[in-house]
Amino acid sequence: MTPTDALLWVALPYAVAAVFVVGHVWRYRYDQFGWTTRSSQVYENRLLRWGSPMFHLGILLVIAGHVVGLLVPRTWLEAVGIDEHAYHLGATWMGTAAAVLTIAGLVILVYRRRMVGPVFLATTRSDKLMYVVLAATLGFGTAATVLYQVFGAAYDYRGSISPWIRSLLTFQPRPELMSGVPLMFQLHVLSALVLFAIWPFTRLVHVFSAPVGYLFRPYVVYRSRVNATGSSRAVRPGWERVERPGARPRL
Repeated sequence: MTPTDALLWVALPYAVAAVFVVGHVWRYRYDQFGWTTRSSQVYENRLLRWGSPMFHLGILLVIAGHVVGLLVPRTWLEAVGIDEHAYHLGATWMGTAAAVLTIAGLVILVYRRRMVGPVFLATTRSDKLMYVVLAATLGFGTAATVLYQVFGAAYDYRGSISPWIRSLLTFQPRPELMSGVPLMFQLHVLSALVLFAIWPFTRLVHVFSAPVGYLFRPYVVYRSRVNATGSSRAVRPGWERVERPGARPRL
């Protein structure tokens, strides 16, 4: 194990985990009003209506695939009848479809933020940094899948990256497992670590507000102001006259 391996594959992941946890606690205690997506739906809805569901559905599928591929041991899947060939086909093609859906949604959202004036003005520096790191993480991951899984010799990341992650979770790190990992996979892991490090300080904190209820939540409906009777009469500024109970109406 070289000092670089110890730095990248032991010290850095644990430091990122500490920043991730402490950062969320700090954000929740001192910036609860900022714990929001800062929705820009009121500025533009046509592109958002397409981009947001595509991105969120795609990213949920990507996360589910990573959980199965990285945290579930190979022997567990084989015990339920999923052999190496079946897993490879499912992970490759379903993962590629999820990545395409996620990237397409992200492209629409980024285009919307750049080209729609009010949305662009509401975009903060943390939003721009988050989009760059998120795009890099998705890009490296998709490139690794296409180069090595679709057109390559099917690199077995379940024999290197997966046990490395599980060794970190059990506090018995094995950085030597990452030494021979292809560069594209290493860049994907490192960019993901950067994303987790900045996560508590961006709008991504809203994921922990109601992650399960997102798929079943109702749409947020914005209505124009009308009076109590539903009339389309223009609302005049000032106080509305209130008649006393039992008083005769004025002619």
